[in-house]
Order: sequence, then structure tokens, then C-alpha cells
Amino acid sequence: MPRDQNQSFSGGVKDELVRLPLGKSCCQLSEIGALTRTSGNLHFRSGGVLTVTYRLEHTGAARRLFQLLKTRLQVSPVLHYTQSPRLGGRRTWVLSLDEADSRALLIALHMAETDENGRMTIRRTVPRHPLTRQCCRRAFLRAAFLGAGTMSNPEKSYHLEWRAEDDRLADTLRQLLERSEMPGLSYQRKGKTVVCLKRAEQVSGMLALMGAHGSVLKMENIRVNRQTRLRANRAANCDEHNSERMLDASQKQIQACRDISLRVGLFTLPPALREMARVRMENPSLSLAELGAAMDPPLSKSAVNHRLRRLTEIAENLE
Repeated sequence: MPRDQNQSFSGGVKDELVRLPLGKSCCQLSEIGALTRTSGNLHFRSGGVLTVTYRLEHTGAARRLFQLLKTRLQVSPVLHYTQSPRLGGRRTWVLSLDEADSRALLIALHMAETDENGRMTIRRTVPRHPLTRQCCRRAFLRAAFLGAGTMSNPEKSYHLEWRAEDDRLADTLRQLLERSEMPGLSYQRKGKTVVCLKRAEQVSGMLALMGAHGSVLKMENIRVNRQTRLRANRAANCDEHNSERMLDASQKQIQACRDISLRVGLFTLPPALREMARVRMENPSLSLAELGAAMDPPLSKSAVNHRLRRLTEIAENLE
């Protein structure tokens, strides 16, 4: 389906994810577990009655959860929405499970168990579902993104994140990212932990891992066009003299790095300077700002300039 021009890129990713097949039984339970952790709530009522509700802002995610609950657990949630006048009339979809269906859900997610008399006991407040299979880890990350994730428009920046309601969910997300060889960053925002990916390769890889292959292609097209525009703007704003001066400085910096490598070896440098030398030698045509963007983590133009001056001074001292 073509993406609505008024729709965010993040919303388009979610639209694609909710149309994926429900998958295997284990993956369905992983998705239910993730959505329970990001969007579910337990309600203890008088008389010992316990029920579960879900609140989701994305319409497709609410429908997918409805299908998952019916297909995997044979429960029938009631689906309705609320509308907040203070948030521009934004809708929030609510799925409500009655006592019997809530009981089936909690037992399936290993949050509760029953004794020989059929009495249910709550063991934990979060789902406990093994994520040893790669398919289940993919399903969990996908559903967690549907429930508590967002990403920026690649036209402006590369940023994909999950907002964790508690530290246990943040720890789970970090562990899954590590196992997927995409270590994430985390920080606090308004009292909640945010786990995020901020490199273009990581964001693209995560979209592919979750199954949003159409969004990967759109992002790569945006990325190529963005780089092309940057090159065109840079060429238009730089005259021949500035270009020659930049290339001359670059060659001097590269020669200094080579001198150090030949005389004493780059391994003798501090890690920060060693990495700077490697990036400069591999990218002779990049400006200082572009070199800084290529570093991990990124550096400012002044920091790059300082490190290159240090490399030049070291080479001169060797002579």
C-alpha cells in the first residue's frame, strides 16, 4: 500500500509490520508477551476478580493483538476506543478481557498458575516466555516496537527507539539487541528508560530484522538521495581553491599517519588517535565535519581537527 503523504515514516513502518503473517505458535506468544509488557495493565477488582486490558494508539497494532489473542489463546477481547480532546482528538484503542480470558492469558504467559482446586495464584507481574529462538526474538522486538516504539524520518536523522515502562523491559530489549549484534544505547527521558539505535546501518538492520523490508528500501532510497544532495550542496558551496586546499591538507594528514605507521606503528598511538588515523587514511576526500560523522561515536569538527593536528605533530617529532 502506498504511504499517506501526511503519515510519519514510523507510522508507515508499523502499517507494514501489522500486515505480516502471524507466524508460528511460539512467535505469536512472543508478540503477545511483548505487547503485554508495553501496553497491558492488570486490574484487581473486588471479590478477587482480576482482568487485563491493553491500550494502543496504532489501529493496526490493536487489530493485530486482537487476532493474536483469538488465534493463539482462543480468547475474545472487547475492542473499543477512547478519544482525548486535549491531544487533538487522538484515539487510543482499548482491548478488554473478562475474568476467564484474563485467566487464560496469565497462565499462558507464565504470570499465574493454578493449584489442584483450580485456584489461580499470581506469580509475577510480567510475562515469562523463553526467547531462545531467533524467530521469537524477532517477534518480540517487532511487537515491542508496535506497542512502544517509534523512529525518526530518515530525511532528518537516523533514530529508532523503544520506550520502556520499567527497567526489566529495558534490560530485555538491550539483551535482545546484543544477541542480534546491534548493541543499543539507553538514556532516561521523563522518568522512563529509552533504548535506541542511532546509526543508519543499525536502523536499517532492525527494520529488516522485524520484517519491514519495504521500509528498508524506502529508507535506503532516502539515504542515497540525502547523500547525493549533500554532495551537490557541498560542491556548489566550495570553489576550486577551497577544494584544493582541503585535499592538500588531507594528503598531509594521510602522509603523517603513514609516517607514524612505518616508523613506530599505529598500534603505539592512544586508541582515539589510532582510530582517527584509520578513518582519515580510509577517507581521503572527506571534510573534517564528515570525518567526525564517520567516527563512532561521532565527533565535532573541532575535535577532529585537534586529533589530526596531534597526529601531524607526532609525525614531525619522529623526523
